[in-house]
Amino acid sequence: MTDNTLEIQLEETGSKGRYVLRGPDGAEAELTFTRVGEHRMIIDHTGVPDIFRGQRIGLMLLTRAIEDARAAGKKIIPLCPFAHAQFRHHPEWADVLEG
Repeated sequence: MTDNTLEIQLEETGSKGRYVLRGPDGAEAELTFTRVGEHRMIIDHTGVPDIFRGQRIGLMLLTRAIEDARAAGKKIIPLCPFAHAQFRHHPEWADVLEG
């Protein structure tokens, strides 16, 4: 599976949402979040099935969330251990990091 065949979709219901990437076999990689007011979101979970391992899918999902937050002027609270670790490795994301 190559990057140009991957399409990340945003699904939202009420204050909850997720970025999801579906594989051809129906497997889903996801990053879930909760909106807190109009200007903050909590990233609470990133799940990547084995079929996607080694393809940097988790990073792709997180990057999309950061791009969307930046465009909307929102801050991110990374409660998910994966997201929290990635923020430490990417100082260029500091503008969207809450606190």
